[in-house]
Amino acid sequence: MSPRKSRLAVGLGRALFGCFAIAASPLAFAQAASTTTDATQLDTITVTAQSREQELLDVPIALQVVTEQLIDDVAAEDLGDIDSFVPGLRVNSLQPTQPSFQLRGIETDDFGIGTDPAVGVYVDGVYAGRGGGVLLPFTDVQRIEVLKGPQGTLFGRNTAAGAISIITHRPDTDGNHARGKLRLGNDNKTYFEGMANVAVSDTSALRFNGIFNHSDGWVRDAATGEDLAPEDNWATRAAFQTRFGDNTRAWISWDHESLDQRGQATTGVVPIPALPGLPAAPADPSSFLDPERQPYLTDAPDAETRTFDGVTLIVDHNFGGFGMTSTSAWHDYDSLNRVEEDGTNLSYLYVDSTNTESNTNFYQEFKFNGSTDRIDWVAGVSYFQEEADQTSEVNALTDSVDTIANNLGLAPGGLYGPLTMAANMFGIPVDLTGLPWNEKFVNSLDTKAYAAFGDVIWRVNDRTNLTFGLRYTRDEKDFTWFNDLRSAPQLDAQLALLDQIGFLDAAGIPLEMLVFDIAFIDPPALANKGVLNRAKKSWDDWSPRFVVDYHFNDDLMGFASLAKGYKAGGFNALQIGSEFENEDVWNFETGIKHALPDYRLAYNVSAFYYVYDNRQAVTLDMTTEIPRFLVNTSDQEAYGVDFDLRWQATDGLGFDFNAEYLDSTFKTYVNPQGLDLGGQPTGAPEWSFAAGANYVWRLADAGNVRASARYSYVGECRSNDESVSVLGCGRFGQAEAGEAQEILDARIGWTSATGHWGIAVYGNNLLDNQYVNSFGTYGMTVLGTVGARMTPPRTYGVELTANF
Repeated sequence: MSPRKSRLAVGLGRALFGCFAIAASPLAFAQAASTTTDATQLDTITVTAQSREQELLDVPIALQVVTEQLIDDVAAEDLGDIDSFVPGLRVNSLQPTQPSFQLRGIETDDFGIGTDPAVGVYVDGVYAGRGGGVLLPFTDVQRIEVLKGPQGTLFGRNTAAGAISIITHRPDTDGNHARGKLRLGNDNKTYFEGMANVAVSDTSALRFNGIFNHSDGWVRDAATGEDLAPEDNWATRAAFQTRFGDNTRAWISWDHESLDQRGQATTGVVPIPALPGLPAAPADPSSFLDPERQPYLTDAPDAETRTFDGVTLIVDHNFGGFGMTSTSAWHDYDSLNRVEEDGTNLSYLYVDSTNTESNTNFYQEFKFNGSTDRIDWVAGVSYFQEEADQTSEVNALTDSVDTIANNLGLAPGGLYGPLTMAANMFGIPVDLTGLPWNEKFVNSLDTKAYAAFGDVIWRVNDRTNLTFGLRYTRDEKDFTWFNDLRSAPQLDAQLALLDQIGFLDAAGIPLEMLVFDIAFIDPPALANKGVLNRAKKSWDDWSPRFVVDYHFNDDLMGFASLAKGYKAGGFNALQIGSEFENEDVWNFETGIKHALPDYRLAYNVSAFYYVYDNRQAVTLDMTTEIPRFLVNTSDQEAYGVDFDLRWQATDGLGFDFNAEYLDSTFKTYVNPQGLDLGGQPTGAPEWSFAAGANYVWRLADAGNVRASARYSYVGECRSNDESVSVLGCGRFGQAEAGEAQEILDARIGWTSATGHWGIAVYGNNLLDNQYVNSFGTYGMTVLGTVGARMTPPRTYGVELTANF
């Protein structure tokens, strides 16, 4: 057995023992607010997954709910901290301004504004949008509903894989109360969250929340000692709710976040010889070093910043026979993400990538609902408008450009270094080395989306329900590309001097030979340098769902469904003229939901099969001398099973278990290099599961002590011919991408009998496992460098709470 597998096996055994011997966090699918008071009974779970308040047992959807208690137990700060406890959900959150979401193996592998995510994130029913504005810190979250499978009818566009619905607390008119939480941890972690609820009257209330978060980070520059992965952000939320008479209620909220920290740290995994030697280009993956053992060295001004503001107004009105909800929302954010790609502090190997985005969007929905003895119905219309600008940049130095020119055989020994030496020999005071070099792609997007939808539940009899839903969506996009020649003003000024005095003519070097691009050089980009290109296109879609559910008794329900998910077409931001068509997912699912009250146990199981047509993806083609971004599409299919179970074993002890099996393969896919991947795995792991337990000691007047532990496991990626070639999955020398991952979190805390005070200690990733999140591959072919970005190690701390 390999050392990694041995450690995995030992950790797995240790984790499972901990889960069932220590006790763990609350059920990831139980709502925090229980409708029962007997601790030995299972909570009644109320959700709004179908745009109605329903008990989970009555909802014919594969659904997992993350509670406020679970968020506290694992010290979660955003969606990236809870995904491992929701089997089938993967959130890449190491770069908050460039996250990615995968659900049941479906994701959009593209950071450009020309495409949309396949997993829709909603906050209080409002679509959160794309990229930099989606992964925000948790502020006053009540619960999170993760709906697996396409949700095109109920949630609309960009839910081909499913939807994540975040529900926040509303202001409370019952009285004034406040709470505070201070978390202090290793690496100078300081996290404070405060809330104040003010009941203005019997019908109106204000609620304020604030979060401050700082950490030095877990890694240091080996040469300078500088912190390379700090956290620095703060967020606030203000909400006001009031009533106008007996039939109208209004709720307005404002969210703000400010993020200002360094970008994700990168460590080199390629051996670097001493000068005048250079790393082999392209780099040999079999020679990669162990990233956990390499020093972090950087010379990049990496940074990650974001400013976000959002306002939501929700008005509910009861007309007597039916109700109406108007939802209006406005979001605005500006983000920047700059990260090093080479993982060294050597100027002759330097390359970084930068993504800057500005986005403003507006959403308006009118939703109507009503019910009779036999019918529950929901219908509505919505409008979404988005304006976005994005700049994608590659930054280098003339030193690293010299290395590229040497490696490609264009100029053995380089261009600017030898030219500087030659000029200096003749007494000409120029220095063409170490100068900045920038190439950029600039895009803009104007989107409008219109929708009309309806969903009807027909109670055929006391046991059988039939559901039919349908949504019509029209998307219109206006997109632009602009790619100019490289920008190097300091270099150009000195080249102009050499040209003016005749040195370049004497050396036989035309000035034009020294002005070229190294990044965006695919044929459309080269043919359109300095030219603004525009494309307009619209797409239409009908997204139905059909469901039948049958209640064998009050505690056992079976269901079968056929539903379609839809993601709008779009454009490849880095390839001029490249377009995507709609993505469609048809999903068939059948399952049961079963509660056994006498045993205080409940479980849900569902089996699914989906066909995923026209998957959109952008890949970095490394088969050419200089890498280039290409668009590709594929068709996929998958079979799978979701299972969850919860058991309140005793008055104080509870367990839960969640698992997903997935077999996802390409139906048809010939990649841009002509490789046929039909029938091969898409990369998604087969197995993922999470297990937990929790135990409460009730100490009467001395308060309560609660212990929790939670373990999760995600299987290794299933490699295919393409994923190996782009370093997406597999073992490369001593480094591995997509290996099986396991996490163990634990917490034990005391709460006073009054509930006013509390203290707890917690630990996350107690097994201290780190994994390769991704490789920086842009410099692999031209510089011979590859940087690895790693997940964080173990964290721990103490938490103090006050609640009045």
